Amino acid sequence: MKDKDSYEIVENEDEMPHESSISVIERNDAGEATKIKHFKHMHNLMLGPFVGGYENSCNGCMLPLSDPFYYCSECGFFLHKACAELTKMKNVWHHHCQEPLALISDKAFECQECWHISNAFAYECSGCEENKCLRCVIALTPGARTCLKHVHPLYFYRDYEGQCNACGDTTRGYGAFCCKDCNFVLDLGCFSLPITARHKCDEHLLSLTDNDDNSYSESHHCDICEESRDANRWFYHCTTCDTSAHVGCVLGSYPFLKLGSIYEETNHPHPLIIVKKKYYYLDCNKCGKPCEDVALECSKLECKYIVHWDCVAPYFLRQWWKWGM
Repeated sequence: MKDKDSYEIVENEDEMPHESSISVIERNDAGEATKIKHFKHMHNLMLGPFVGGYENSCNGCMLPLSDPFYYCSECGFFLHKACAELTKMKNVWHHHCQEPLALISDKAFECQECWHISNAFAYECSGCEENKCLRCVIALTPGARTCLKHVHPLYFYRDYEGQCNACGDTTRGYGAFCCKDCNFVLDLGCFSLPITARHKCDEHLLSLTDNDDNSYSESHHCDICEESRDANRWFYHCTTCDTSAHVGCVLGSYPFLKLGSIYEETNHPHPLIIVKKKYYYLDCNKCGKPCEDVALECSKLECKYIVHWDCVAPYFLRQWWKWGM
C-alpha cells in the first residue's frame, strides 16, 4: 500500500461499467455457456474442443490456444474463454488517466506496457488514446501468476529493477514479475512469451524452454541464424528434431500482428493484407529488398504490390527493439 501507483481508490464500485462483451445463446447442463455472440465478431462462437485449433492463436491476446476457448465454425476466429469474457469497458489500475478503458479490435497499436505492436484486442483510453494489449491487462490484474516451469507464484512489482531470468536484460524500473520464495524475475515482455511457436526451420511446433541441459558447448547455437546461444537464456526447442533457436529468430519483430488481416492506413489504393512469407521472398516495392518477416501485400492479385511493414507503417507502429536470448 506504500506504492500509490500500484492501486486505485474506487469511490463507488456499483457505478463502475461492467457491460459484458458476450451474449449467451446456449448453455449446457452445468450452466456453462457453450454458444455465444461476441460483440467484436459477426458470427456465433462455440465452446471448444476444435480439431486443429491448438495450432492457432487467440484473436484477442494472440497467444497460442489452450482450454477453454471459443471458436467460429464459419471462419478462423478463436478466443480464449478468459479473453471472451472481458467486459466492454474496464478500469485498469495501472493506467494513469484513471478512467475506464474501452475494448477495441482490428486497430494497429503499440501497447504502452510491453511496447509490442499488435492489431488484436486492446483496451483504449478515450482521453490520452493509449492502448494496452490483453496480455498485459490480464497479466497485471491483481493476484499471483504462474509461468513456465516455475513452481512458485509470481507477483508484479511496478518499480522493481533487476535481471530477467529469461532474457538476461535489466528491467530498468519498468516493472517485473518476481517470486517471493526465490530469486526468479521475469520482465513484462518475457512473461507473455508464447509457450509454443512455429517456424519454417522445423516441421513441428517449437516449445519455449527455460534452460539447456546439454553440457556440450558446441550445441549451444541457433539453428536459424547459426550464431551462438546462451545456454542459460530461454529459447525455442523441438525435442523430435533437436532444433534450437533464439526467441527473436523464431518470433521475428511482429509476433502479435494477425496475419491475413486487412490494413488500410497507407497511400495504396487497395486494401493490404498482413503477410509473413516463408519462402520466395518478393522484392519490396519501396526499398527493393526481399520481403522477409512481416509485409503488406495487395489484396488484388493482379496488382502484385508488396512492401515491408517497416517501409510504410507510421513511425510509432514500428518495432525498434529486438528479442535476443
